Amino acid sequence: MTTLNTQSLSTRSKIPGLAGLLLVLAVAPLLAANDFHYDLMIKICLTAMVAVGLNLLVGYAGQVSLGHAAFYAGGAYASALLTQNYEFTPLPAMLTAAVAVGVLAWLVGRPILHLKGHYLSMATLGLGVIAAIVINNEDQITGGPDGLPVAPLSVFGHELSVFGSYDWFGITVTGTQLWYLLAAGGLFLAVWLALNLIDSPLGRALRALHGSEIAAQVAGVDTAKYKLRVFVISAIYASVAGSLYAHYSGFITPDIASFGHSIELITIVVLGGMASTYGVILGAAILLLIPQFLTGFQELEMVLFGAILMAVMIFMPRGLVPTIARRFQKEAA
Repeated sequence: MTTLNTQSLSTRSKIPGLAGLLLVLAVAPLLAANDFHYDLMIKICLTAMVAVGLNLLVGYAGQVSLGHAAFYAGGAYASALLTQNYEFTPLPAMLTAAVAVGVLAWLVGRPILHLKGHYLSMATLGLGVIAAIVINNEDQITGGPDGLPVAPLSVFGHELSVFGSYDWFGITVTGTQLWYLLAAGGLFLAVWLALNLIDSPLGRALRALHGSEIAAQVAGVDTAKYKLRVFVISAIYASVAGSLYAHYSGFITPDIASFGHSIELITIVVLGGMASTYGVILGAAILLLIPQFLTGFQELEMVLFGAILMAVMIFMPRGLVPTIARRFQKEAA
């Protein structure tokens, strides 16, 4: 586990980091040559949204979740079913899905968050497995392995289809370009909320909890309450990202609830750097971009991908961003 920097964000400005993120998100479209590049950037933004919420749970509270894809899939399938079967428009469906997933996380979290260490990991793993089994088997509701179509997102009565083109303030833009703006805006908002949560009493309690749960309890911190709160918050992050992905892709399958997807999310947090909000964004970008550069290696693709991840974790055990930041600090000193 990485050593958590307990310095409060209140001692340093959040503005430079947010400005840097905004600059990167604004410049990224200049590197996109086609819709495939936009599709990749949209998926990076949505995945990073989940990772930012998961980082609050894993990086700051020190609670490992191996079934977080269940909440991502919950948001996706809830939005799809509400719009398809109950005549919800997409935005109210997303909000309803987030509330439902938050309530589910609260109900599930109350018993399992009393567990610690490997027991907690196994409990969250069981949650993910149950979700995947239910989605696969309840084919009359979820479509089962065949998947489920999802209505396109509509804003103020206008459908936002990836295949359309739109006149936006006198400028013609494609559906993928508008979707990138939406996904990038969602990621920026997710980071801003996370930074404010970290700098709140909740964040200070989580840092104390991560350092030592027993010491935090002795200091008067209600550890059970705060663990449950951050578990629900991270689940809502995943639900919103899952809903956005469902409306963007137009079709979802049980793969989004798989154990492999949960492992991918936890890998992003560890790779980018636990307790590093910007680090997990970099981790999401790297994890989704590396396979694109390895497609020419065919059978060796997964071997090389695993070797790269192993090398990073061996030489940068604290994660990418914390390790690089620490080296710069040493050089400056």
